[in-house]
Amino acid sequence: MASSSGNSSQIQTSGSDEDLLHQRKRKRMQSNRESARRSRMRKQKHLDDLSDQINQIKKDNTQIVSTINVTTQQFVQVEADNSVLRAQMGELSQRLNYLNEIINLMNSNCPTTDCTNVSSTTGVFEFDNHHDFMNNPWNMMYLNQQPIMAAEMLQY
Repeated sequence: MASSSGNSSQIQTSGSDEDLLHQRKRKRMQSNRESARRSRMRKQKHLDDLSDQINQIKKDNTQIVSTINVTTQQFVQVEADNSVLRAQMGELSQRLNYLNEIINLMNSNCPTTDCTNVSSTTGVFEFDNHHDFMNNPWNMMYLNQQPIMAAEMLQY
């Protein structure tokens, strides 16, 4: 009978070993499930973060494209303005050359000590104070034209 009680204690031990193994196996499975759940959550968070980054980059890209379009329009406008200003500068330079030619003609037709001088530094037509330039009707014609020409130049 001792042997039967020994067998029953081995069966009990082996039964409790099986229970212990079964508990460990269940605990490991639960741990693995929890680990897999955390892994899925990390993966989902990573995907959500990447989606947020994509949306932010798309938003930034749209804003950059808009800024580039506005800047391009401003550049085109500035180029057009510069083109107009260059044309006006050329026309004004040509007018200035014509006016300097008129001054040179006036200086060559009139004695330099009596009528006029052209400043060597500015190229501007200057009148001598001691000459009665205003009383000559031919000279008045040139004086009357200067305000008109200045008004024409201000139109630009």
